[in-house]
Amino acid sequence: MDTSREQRQLRLSIVGTFLVGAACVAVGLAMRSQSIAFDGFYSLVDVVLTAGSLAVSHLVSSEGSRRFQFGYWHLEPLMVVFNAAVLTSICSYAGFSALHDLLSGGHELAFGFGAAWAAFMGVVSMGMATYMRRQSVALNSVLLQLDARGWLIGGCISIAVLVGFAVAAAISGGPLDHWTRYIDSSILLGLIILLLPLPLGSLWQALREVLQLAPDELDNRVRAVMDAMQREHGYLEFASYVAKIGRMRFIDIHILIEPSTKLGTMGEVDAVRNEIATRIGSDIRVEWLTITFTGKREWL
Repeated sequence: MDTSREQRQLRLSIVGTFLVGAACVAVGLAMRSQSIAFDGFYSLVDVVLTAGSLAVSHLVSSEGSRRFQFGYWHLEPLMVVFNAAVLTSICSYAGFSALHDLLSGGHELAFGFGAAWAAFMGVVSMGMATYMRRQSVALNSVLLQLDARGWLIGGCISIAVLVGFAVAAAISGGPLDHWTRYIDSSILLGLIILLLPLPLGSLWQALREVLQLAPDELDNRVRAVMDAMQREHGYLEFASYVAKIGRMRFIDIHILIEPSTKLGTMGEVDAVRNEIATRIGSDIRVEWLTITFTGKREWL
């Protein structure tokens, strides 16, 4: 499979994420803003994770080896698990820090400049999220989809910071001025509560693939096709097994026939296999499809 376009997009994302992350960390530390610094730190960690995705994308395009004879498809969900676990840990730690700061009395900030910076970073992040999302759909790439989600999270952080800082700037110097000390940490804590389900969702979906839980849609489709083939061809029974690992689908189908049945020539047998593959909607580029015939029930 050619993943060169996917790799180019990941390289572009790495450069963009590093620049955004470094800038946000510098501004956040200079302003003593937890939310802006968290945005930058999140982006810098995402650089490392995206670099890992790039390496996995390169391996997925290779033909495998004697040790990895089925290819490297299993690395894709493993990368997603690692990515989601790291982001979950970062969000959890940031949430703890925000809560600690709130209980300690908060801190002062220059909210006007912070709002302008957040607005700029929000536009950049949302633009990249939209672009990467379109590329992930065009290339059917889980890795680009994950990267787009990272940009989306960064954009949501920036927008939330913008709204919070704008409110703080508006009430600064008025009767509610004493509440401005808590704005930054409150924004960060609210963001963590809203964003934490995103990496947790990715973690669960990737774990399903790592554990090779059968995807319901594919399992039902294969069973429906084989039920029809059993009625049409008079097969005694069949057994099917499916799994999805990364972008690769694994489908094993074993068909039980009478031991005395003559299947015909190899061309006729392959024609039956082709018919099954066509009905399932098989794509040999992203599929490992095995169809066998047997006269012994124990081989099912």
